[in-house]
Amino acid sequence: MKIRSLGRTIRGFFNVSEGRARYKTIRKRIVEASTIDGIHICQLIAAMLIASIGLNTDSTEAVIGAMLICPIMGSVLAISYSVVTADKKLLHTSIAGLFFQIVVCLTTSTLYFTISPLSNTTNQLLTNTTATIWDVLIAFVGGFAGALGISRKQEPTTLIAGVAVATALMPPLCAAGYGLAIRGWTVGASGLYKFLINVAFISFGAHIVLIALHIPLHADTDGDGLVTAREEQMAREESLKLRRHLIIGSIIIAIPCIFFTTQVISKAMAEKGTVFEVVDKYNTEMTTRELKIIYPQVLSYRIGEEDSYDTEDEQLTSQIVATVMTKGELNEGARKNIESLIRLHVEDLDIVTFETAP
Repeated sequence: MKIRSLGRTIRGFFNVSEGRARYKTIRKRIVEASTIDGIHICQLIAAMLIASIGLNTDSTEAVIGAMLICPIMGSVLAISYSVVTADKKLLHTSIAGLFFQIVVCLTTSTLYFTISPLSNTTNQLLTNTTATIWDVLIAFVGGFAGALGISRKQEPTTLIAGVAVATALMPPLCAAGYGLAIRGWTVGASGLYKFLINVAFISFGAHIVLIALHIPLHADTDGDGLVTAREEQMAREESLKLRRHLIIGSIIIAIPCIFFTTQVISKAMAEKGTVFEVVDKYNTEMTTRELKIIYPQVLSYRIGEEDSYDTEDEQLTSQIVATVMTKGELNEGARKNIESLIRLHVEDLDIVTFETAP
């Protein structure tokens, strides 16, 4: 009895149906959010310009502000809703609307970056052209939270705004526009791919919540107000087919992302290894001990790369320089022996200098 009671309590914690709005209200919210009109396009262009300026000037605040304004999330949630309900008309309308918004966004950002006097690639631009498995997870959880928000009795404005910031639909499109403006096709393709990752997994995460809410199928395909058993069966089969397509498509889209993540992790591990290697890559500690054993008058030994600029040739050169400090002056033979010992540990050594302690 206690175990069953605990089970009911745990299920209650994860009961997404509690506090749900009416099904008609949920549908109305989703359809209205995905409707493309003049106000929607104006908001989209304004958000895109703000995002472009933010990425161009490396301003995180501007990018976040653009994501709060951006209305693209409505079309993405509508795609997920239409998949679950087997509403093919809404699905086609949502996909067409999303495609139109992508064109508007790319056109706006491309025009901005074409005329912008700033041509440097900022950290914000680099961030939004690199898709990893963490972007997949953020998009999935963001879609889950977005569907929860839009299905509540209370207005979901705050939660949807937070989801819009977390999932970052607009900045990758902005980065893609930058790639088109500079004819950097790899940058453009990377930005579009990250946007596609977000769209696919926001839809994936949202559709799980909508299934858990038992959203009714759109089975009245002929609009006569009556749903026959055949229409119900056809709608159920269509929904299952669309859901399979969504899941399989999302997995396929994520495959390159896994490869990119492997590269990022490998690079991070290599950099981490390099940090430890750089600490004593010239065997400074061992060389110092050997020098002091052979020549007790050696006080210290240091080695590193030094840059120098030749004003005549106007060239910058880098050399590996070793410096030995001793108690007193060393004879020529001792200096040669010390240099030979150092070169055993540092093959690319350029110069050995000697200093005498005051």
